[in-house]
Amino acid sequence: MEVPEEIVRALKDLPDQKDCHVLAVGIVRNAHAILTLNKKHFPLDCLEKYGILCHNPDDFLIHQYHLERGRVLDQLDYQAANIKQERAYIVKELEKVAPQFAKLVMTGKVG
Repeated sequence: MEVPEEIVRALKDLPDQKDCHVLAVGIVRNAHAILTLNKKHFPLDCLEKYGILCHNPDDFLIHQYHLERGRVLDQLDYQAANIKQERAYIVKELEKVAPQFAKLVMTGKVG
């Protein structure tokens, strides 16, 4: 399979060439966002021409919570039930990578 030239150009622009596969998949699959803990590897100028945003897990989950609070909470409960735990356990685990989201779920407030 031949890689389209626009993807090849985009991949050359990334600061860390080890992340090329992430952007390539994002472009090919028309992703709206890339989720990463290392946003500096996906600068806006490399992504915006493809309509892709870069979010950290906290920002993404908070946004989802505000869009569909009930659905997010249901999913947390579902994940917890699958490992025979309560929602609080999942939220505590998420706190490691999404502390503001965890606080929002537990208290109803961010910040």
